[in-house]
Amino acid sequence: MGNIGVRARTRLVAAAVAVGTVGAGLGIRRVAGGDVAKYGGVALYTVLVYVLVVLVAPRVRPVVAGCGALAFSWAVELLQLTGVTAGPAGRSALVRLVLGSTFNAPDLLWYAVGAAAAALAHMSVTGRRAAPAGRPGVPRAAVGGRWRAP
Repeated sequence: MGNIGVRARTRLVAAAVAVGTVGAGLGIRRVAGGDVAKYGGVALYTVLVYVLVVLVAPRVRPVVAGCGALAFSWAVELLQLTGVTAGPAGRSALVRLVLGSTFNAPDLLWYAVGAAAAALAHMSVTGRRAAPAGRPGVPRAAVGGRWRAP
């Protein structure tokens, strides 16, 4: 199957995983309570962001997608420190789910847990390595003086 077929299949799987992640995030509050529900939901938030990154860029490397999802999640959490999200979150359940309303420092750790779990799952399912072929930190063109296939 050509690159277009692989990308389309990756997007289809990512869309299905996104729906499942939203379901898991909403369902965890029904079956669990307290910290399990709260921090499980926080981690799943970053998993969803990760999956959306893969949906938009199906060839993205797992570590890149994980770092992007983590950076976005941290940015949203830090935005809550400004109070900008409190008003809109108070008026809309959807805004509250996406942007939150109140800063909570432990969420920063749980976002990292979600990003790491998503990247590890992505690598295990696809067999994609975290770094391009060659030595870590060395561009592929520099390995042996020629390009290597990913």
